Amino acid sequence: MQTTIRSAVTFKGVGLHSGAPVRMTIHPASANYGIWFRRTDVDSLDPLIPARWDAVVASRLCTLIANRAGTTVSTIEHIMAALAGTGIHNALVEIDGPEVPILDGSAAPFVAGIMARGLRELDVPVRALRILAPVEVRDGDAVARLEPGGDALDMRFDIDFTDRAIGRQTKQLTLANGAFVRELSDSRTFCRRADVETMQANGLALGGTFTNAVVVDGDRVLSPGGLRHADEPVRHKMLDALGDLALAGGPILGRYVGHRAGHALTNRLLRELFRRPEAFCMVELGRDAESFLPGAGLSMEDLPAFA
Repeated sequence: MQTTIRSAVTFKGVGLHSGAPVRMTIHPASANYGIWFRRTDVDSLDPLIPARWDAVVASRLCTLIANRAGTTVSTIEHIMAALAGTGIHNALVEIDGPEVPILDGSAAPFVAGIMARGLRELDVPVRALRILAPVEVRDGDAVARLEPGGDALDMRFDIDFTDRAIGRQTKQLTLANGAFVRELSDSRTFCRRADVETMQANGLALGGTFTNAVVVDGDRVLSPGGLRHADEPVRHKMLDALGDLALAGGPILGRYVGHRAGHALTNRLLRELFRRPEAFCMVELGRDAESFLPGAGLSMEDLPAFA
């Protein structure tokens, strides 16, 4: 059945790109509400922004959503992944700034806060998108594809970096039965040291530090403590992909394949999917399908050490 968070939970931090302090609270919501953001710091007649694929606007290095009045929230991918990965289908996210707090650069603090509050089941079945035919988008060597699969979201991701600290990495995972929380949620965003200097010169990554991102330089990991997982970068790309796919408006039953894909390409993939109604169908899930959803069967014991 659909769920929401049992009681409100608040997070405080700074925006990765803006460097501005921000307070964000996840509130319970009713069935079929979906996920909405509400800017509490703007004097606008329309402070609500839907967390939906068609609300995404072009942005560098993060996922940015906007409503028709031009009110925006950026860097939503980690909180969206946390909501999807813990099985939250309905929530109102109030935020007093233009960017979601980066916290430690992963989704683990969001996951821990959500799980500490718990979930409340609603008396309405989950509606999911079942992929019926392959859909693919490309940008040079980068590829993002959805194709038919089983009764869960299977994911494969490949990355290839010249920096030896990252190199080539591949990971496959079925995002069911709490796998997101255990396997992906604590993996942090990453970048190269030269990219940090370029971003900051262009007014980006102003809130970035060596502790809320994995920074590499050639064959060296500069962040204290090194990597949380040997393949932390590709795990984080999968985390981002789940957050971006969550903008479809419901769980996806099928297979996602990403090769050097980023936020923009995954959003293009969703736009192509919804442009082709023959490529998917909406299905109402019964209780026998619960184990296939990302947040099914979770307990506090599933939280990774860094949550």
